[in-house]
Amino acid sequence: MANIKSAKKRILVNETKAARNKAIKSKVKTSIKKVEAAVNAKDKAAATAALTVAISEINKAASKGIYHKNNSARKISRLTKAVNKIA
Repeated sequence: MANIKSAKKRILVNETKAARNKAIKSKVKTSIKKVEAAVNAKDKAAATAALTVAISEINKAASKGIYHKNNSARKISRLTKAVNKIA
């Protein structure tokens, strides 16, 4: 355990930020799973609706620095490609 006051504060701040990052990552993963489920069910309408929500969540996470911009772009690209393949 840290003895210095600033080190103790850093521990608390890091725990808070880790919890926030974990919650946002979880939200992104859930939205991605919803898109993939709709794609697997071949439901174009549900997939496009879920895709817009997922893109929004991914962009929010990228803007907050949780995902790198290229990582978020790759996730969005793959989801969009999967939705567009549905006939």
